[in-house]
Amino acid sequence: MYSDAKKEYAAYGIDTEAAIASLRDIPVSIHCWQGDDVVGLDGGGALSGGIQTTGNYPGRARNFEELKADIKKAFSLMPGKKRLNLHASYAVGATVDRDKYEPKHFAEWVKFAKELGLDGIDFNPTMFSHKNVKDGLTLSSPDEDIRKFWVEHCKACLHIAEYFADEFKKPCLVNIWIPDGFKDVPADRLTPRLRLKKSLDEILKLDYDRKKVIVAVESKVFGIGVESYTVGNNEFYQNYAAKNNICCLLDNGHYHPLEYVSDKIPALLAFYDKVALHVTRGVRWDSDHVVLFEDELKEIAKEIVRNNATDKVLIGLDYFDASINRIPAWVTGQRAMQKALLYALLINHEELKALQEKSDFTALMVKQEEYATLSFGAVWKEYLKREQIRENYLTEIKEYEREVLSKR
Repeated sequence: MYSDAKKEYAAYGIDTEAAIASLRDIPVSIHCWQGDDVVGLDGGGALSGGIQTTGNYPGRARNFEELKADIKKAFSLMPGKKRLNLHASYAVGATVDRDKYEPKHFAEWVKFAKELGLDGIDFNPTMFSHKNVKDGLTLSSPDEDIRKFWVEHCKACLHIAEYFADEFKKPCLVNIWIPDGFKDVPADRLTPRLRLKKSLDEILKLDYDRKKVIVAVESKVFGIGVESYTVGNNEFYQNYAAKNNICCLLDNGHYHPLEYVSDKIPALLAFYDKVALHVTRGVRWDSDHVVLFEDELKEIAKEIVRNNATDKVLIGLDYFDASINRIPAWVTGQRAMQKALLYALLINHEELKALQEKSDFTALMVKQEEYATLSFGAVWKEYLKREQIRENYLTEIKEYEREVLSKR
């Protein structure tokens, strides 16, 4: 089947061997929080702050050892180059609050990531599920003590990110997302944003190595309990990032349903050296469904590949579903991202671009449709074979559920 597919794609000017080789070298940062429903390890308790995990499927990881075991099992079923994406709330053995976190609280994660042969670790300040989220506000709070606490937390995270970068000899992405906003129509939209700007300015005054640490800011339209107004919206963060030479992170669940991240990627690439992604699947809202091999995911991958931006677009996953077995949720989403990238690598983008430049939109439409029925599946199977990964992972996961998850 692969031999036939190789010939079929060659007729379109596509080298399937080159596509497979390229896919192997594109890292995907995989979020730790799918394994425990974003509960964390630092005693934050129930999830709060404009996000929510639904479902109570048995077997949730309850501690560091169980979470490591589940990550190890899930990662063993994922092809390709992988990174680990941590939230600060996954500090191990910390006896201090989040504003005092140090690299030592994440040393065990470094050890674990190296054991798995990962490409590096990415990091996120955790500004939710904490007593210092006061009236739904953090970095934009009118309470200076609250605001200062979160500024110090972010600074601590930058120091920890430098530690990760040094350990793996790879840059670490630090993504700042805050839950700040109001449930009903505000009387003042500007002042909270000026306080957020001030907080971010204070964070970035820290003397950190920009070659090692890539700071990103992540916007959102709304969240649970902040339906009317979010302080860190898209316009605020894109302007702030451009002015301060940091990175924008695009979460494709954080926009209106007919607003597509695939279109935003090339818009940002015109101005930014790096663009970061949190890839999820929003159903009607930012519902963080498991990523599937669907049209928008394909378009996101196409924009990364056709613009030669596989080293410019930092791909991370961000979803959490507690209504199903959490291991196949991890695996299915990561494989879907890999499928989308491979699908994009198996398109002759230069030919399609040339048709567009010549305004031959009829041929462009026909050619694009032809790619939809080429033997993509055979190339995917060959890729899995070379990665020594089985296509069918459900049987192995069911066994893990019987032997491990069901006993928790």
